[in-house]
Amino acid sequence: MTYISIHFNLGYNLDLTLLSIAIIFPLVFNIRGAFRRREKALQHLSQYRSALVTINFYLQTSTDMTEEDKKKSEDVLKKISDETVQHLKDNEENVEAVDQAIRDFHTFINELEEFIPRRIKDRIYRYMNNMQEGFENVFAINIHRTPRALKAYCLIFIYIFPLIYAPTIIYNIGAIHSELAVYFIVVVTEFILIALYNIQDHMEYPFDDIGVDDIKLENFQLHRKAYTSKY
Repeated sequence: MTYISIHFNLGYNLDLTLLSIAIIFPLVFNIRGAFRRREKALQHLSQYRSALVTINFYLQTSTDMTEEDKKKSEDVLKKISDETVQHLKDNEENVEAVDQAIRDFHTFINELEEFIPRRIKDRIYRYMNNMQEGFENVFAINIHRTPRALKAYCLIFIYIFPLIYAPTIIYNIGAIHSELAVYFIVVVTEFILIALYNIQDHMEYPFDDIGVDDIKLENFQLHRKAYTSKY
């Protein structure tokens, strides 16, 4: 578009404030929204893992349960942890695998009713509620993202932007500076807009482990390993 504008000497005086309102404002709004979603997800994942670890602690320190039952309870909790991480990484709406793992753990607790004191069982159920609440909040964040219509609106205007911006730059500086300066200004400006859009797009999916700012889900598993950044 810059080449066409220069070749046919297209130029007009347009107030670029209109473009900032049409593109920059909604783009920044989307970035802030995606960042808030990521921070909320971290809070809920912390609550989720805290409840998971506490439940496992109560069961492993029980004096009435056999070692076999303790091992089985840990395996069931680990399955919940693994299914949750896999579900978030896959960005799927189907959450049946996680729900089934939680139901299996609930059934297991009921089967051990005579080996678990009433007060300990009440505490386990309370932390199960916290665990379930934490997961449901993260699931909701993962499925319901920032408004798609606004995101599509930003992308359309970013593509339209050179059609308006290039002739405006030519009108303002074309007669004074070289054509190279016009190309440089248009390319840099478009690069900035695309970079901001890509940042927002990556933050929309904080669980897929693709972007540098993605959430490291392995840190929120029942048995987490020491994490070393690859960046």
